[in-house]
Amino acid sequence: MRKHWQNGESTYVKAQKLPKPRVSQAIQPLPTEFNCPFCNAEKVCEVKIDKVRRLGTVSCRKCHETFTTSIHRLSEPVDVYSDWIDACEQYNKENKRD
Repeated sequence: MRKHWQNGESTYVKAQKLPKPRVSQAIQPLPTEFNCPFCNAEKVCEVKIDKVRRLGTVSCRKCHETFTTSIHRLSEPVDVYSDWIDACEQYNKENKRD
């Protein structure tokens, strides 16, 4: 507390606490190499994005499996890879044998 003088009288004024500074977290970069769902090799799938043709292509360097999907201007390599995984899961779901 500190003294505050007003009209010759002293009054005590409560000091305000300063807000704590925000600690910014470092932004983690998105991955660019992925695991192949067909050959189960780690970090062998690479994504190529063609923004002019609006196509994203994932290809495995080991088993040479490829997948192509349409993209938009905000698409990232992880989006193309997740589309590939979703398409694989959808195919497996439709062709599941009981």
